[in-house]
Amino acid sequence: MSITYRKAIEPRPAIERNLDRGFYLSAKIFAIAIAGVLIWITIQVAIQAIPALSEFGINFLFTSSWNPVRSEFGVFPAIYGTIVSSVIALAISVPIGIGVAIFLSEDYLPPSMQRIIVFLVELLAAIPSVVYGLWGIFVLVPFLKTITDLKGPGMLPAALILSVMILPTIAAISRDAITNVPGGLRQAAVGLGATRWETILKIILPAASSGIIGGIMLALGRALGETMAVTMLIGNSNKIDFSVLAPSNTIASLLANQFAEASGLQVSALMYAALILFAITLVVNILAQLLVVRLQKI
Repeated sequence: MSITYRKAIEPRPAIERNLDRGFYLSAKIFAIAIAGVLIWITIQVAIQAIPALSEFGINFLFTSSWNPVRSEFGVFPAIYGTIVSSVIALAISVPIGIGVAIFLSEDYLPPSMQRIIVFLVELLAAIPSVVYGLWGIFVLVPFLKTITDLKGPGMLPAALILSVMILPTIAAISRDAITNVPGGLRQAAVGLGATRWETILKIILPAASSGIIGGIMLALGRALGETMAVTMLIGNSNKIDFSVLAPSNTIASLLANQFAEASGLQVSALMYAALILFAITLVVNILAQLLVVRLQKI
């Protein structure tokens, strides 16, 4: 015969319940406010873009002429430059960033040295973009001139600077994703006879893939919208040239260069371009979220 003792559960104090309720309500209000600000910004940009939408329609996305004097505007070269520079930057920074994340998450270095290197990598994200631009102008471009046929600012130096700027984002988030993989997976793989690199490549990276993909997409979002450093290095040419050594343009650079002196229909055209950039980043974020959710289900 067993006797069960039930301890009376004391009700929580009213002040704790009120604090919890207040925190929940404030968090809900802030979340709704953030969504409201985003919607408000989108509406305002769309309203300003209506004259250009009415004037140029969908052809604005596929024409290359940008002549404020004749009121001829087309954003295709800027779209091309935005996408190509971001893709080149990702192609360079993703393997390096994941490699750095593996190196800093596994036992290749003493913990004290790991912390120092992690701090230095994350410090790259704190450097202002204008500093990257100046470094690119006075160091990177002259260096590239000695080893390539680069004549001046162009797609290649802008993409290289972008790769450096997004590298800490990929490395830091990938490292967090790798370190959060349960240690039991490592031990089980080693117990079954897997080598260290087989464990990393076949067990650890697949298990951390959702976090790594999330970091890559976050870095891509920054690359698409980066303004100052790219403006200083890309050449700001509204022409399409398939050579990475030729000057190019991005939507963010187009806005930064022309908005201060724009008037009339040109302002509306720039707002139309901003709306396109917003749509591109929105699509990237949606695809990233869908990809992360799918990887989490595997």
